[in-house]
Amino acid sequence: MANSQPSSPSTLRILSLNCWGLKYFAKHRNERLEEIGTQIASANPLPDIVGLQECWTQQDYNAIREKTRHFLPYGKFYHSGIFGGGLVILSRWPIEESNMVRYPLNGRPAAFYRGDWYVGKGVACARIRIGPGRRDVTEVFCTHLHAPYEPEPFDSYICHRTAQAWEIAKLMRGAAERGHLVIGLGDFNMVPLSLAHRIIETHSPVRDIWRIWQPNSSLGAAKDTVEKKRGLPIPNAAFNLTTNGATCDSALNTWRWNEAHKKRLKKGENVIVDPSVLDPNAKRLDYIFFSSGSHHGSSSEFVSEWKLEAANVGMTMRHPTLHCSLSDHFSVEATLTRGISDSSQEPTNSGPWVLPDSYLPVATYDEILTMISKYMLREQIQRRLRLAHFIFQFSLSIGCLIGVWWSPHNYVSFVLMFISTLSLSTGVIDGLMGGLFVGSELRALKEFQWEVNNARARAMDAAPRGPGVDKEIT
Repeated sequence: MANSQPSSPSTLRILSLNCWGLKYFAKHRNERLEEIGTQIASANPLPDIVGLQECWTQQDYNAIREKTRHFLPYGKFYHSGIFGGGLVILSRWPIEESNMVRYPLNGRPAAFYRGDWYVGKGVACARIRIGPGRRDVTEVFCTHLHAPYEPEPFDSYICHRTAQAWEIAKLMRGAAERGHLVIGLGDFNMVPLSLAHRIIETHSPVRDIWRIWQPNSSLGAAKDTVEKKRGLPIPNAAFNLTTNGATCDSALNTWRWNEAHKKRLKKGENVIVDPSVLDPNAKRLDYIFFSSGSHHGSSSEFVSEWKLEAANVGMTMRHPTLHCSLSDHFSVEATLTRGISDSSQEPTNSGPWVLPDSYLPVATYDEILTMISKYMLREQIQRRLRLAHFIFQFSLSIGCLIGVWWSPHNYVSFVLMFISTLSLSTGVIDGLMGGLFVGSELRALKEFQWEVNNARARAMDAAPRGPGVDKEIT
C-alpha cells in the first residue's frame, strides 16, 4: 500500500459516476466498466477521491481497482441488501473508518421489477485521513437515492426519496459538527432546488458545487415545467454539459439515442452527434456537495477553509471499440483548494463545532407532513388489503383440501391440490408483506414524521412571530 502523504494537500480532486453496472441487464457491462477504470486512470488531473454508484459486482470493482490502484491505493466495495448497494469509494489516502448506513425507507419488496428494496440502498460512509494534522480528516458520503418512476409530484416514491435526503443530510451535518471536510456525492435522482435538494442544503451545511460554479444553471430538463417557466431557449448538448451540468439523458449519450442511431451503432458504425444539436431531455441528477467551515488557528488566523476552484461534467468519451458511452450517466467532477495548508496551524477549539441552525419555510414542513400522511394512509390501506388477501387465500386453500375428499377423479384432485398450494403460497407472501414489511415501513414513517414535526417546531421558534401567532404543533 502507498504511504500516507507527508503533508496536508492543498487541492482535492473529486469524481462521482453512476457506472450503470447492472448484472445481466446492462449491455457491455464488463467492457464498459473496465474502460471506466482506464479513463479514471488517464484523467488529468488525477482524482484523489472517487465515488461510484451501480458498480454491483466484485468483478467490476476489481477491474476498476486494477486500473487505478497505483494512484488510488485505498478502496471499499460496500455490501448491502440482497443484491448489494452498488456503492464504491476509492481514495488516495487511508480509509480510517467505514460503514454502510441503510435507508429506513427504500422502496417496496412488491416492486421486485424495480429492485430498489432488494439492493438495500443507503449511504456508503468513509472517514479518510488526508494529512497528519487533526483537521486533516475528510468524511465522504456516497449514495444513490430511490429512482423517480413518475414525474413529481405524482411519483409514488417521492416520500421515500424525501426521507432519504433527510437521512443523508443528518449524516453530513454530524460530520461537519465534528469539524471535518464533508463531501457528499452520488446519483441523487433529483433535480436542482427540488424538495430533496432543498432539504440537503438546508438541514446540513453542504453546498451543491454546480450551483456555486454555475448559479444560473438549469433546474431540470428543458421540457420540464420548471424550466419552461424560466422562458429560456432550448439549450444544445454542449451548453448542457458546460453550463447546466447535465449528467443524464444527454443527446450525446449513446444509451439515450433513438432506435435508428442505436441500430447503426450496433452494426459497428461510429455514429457522431453534433454537440450543437438541441437537447431538451438532458438534466442533472448527479451531485457533489461539500462543506468546510473556517477555523481560528492559534494565531487567530482563519485556517483550513476549502473552496471550490473548478467543476465540470466528465467521462463523456466513448468506448474505443464498441463506440458506446461508458455509462448512461456522465460524471460530475470538482476541484477543491485550501487557502492555508500549513498543518502547524491547528484549530484552537478541540470540541465539536456548533453550526448555526437553518430551516426550511414552515409551509415546506407542512408539505412534507402532508406527503407523509398521504403515504401512511396508502400503506395502511395496503396492509389491510394484503392481510385480507392472505385470509381469503388461506380459506381457499383449506377449502380445496377439503374438496379433495369428495373428488370423483384423480385429475380433479390434482387441480384442487395445485390451486390449494398456489393460493397458500401467494397468500403467505402477501401476508408477510402486509404484516411485516408494511408494519416496519409504517414505523419508519412515524419516526420521519416526528423528526419533521420537531424541525417544524424549531423553525417556528426561530422565526419572527407577530402577536397572536400560535407556535403549538401536534
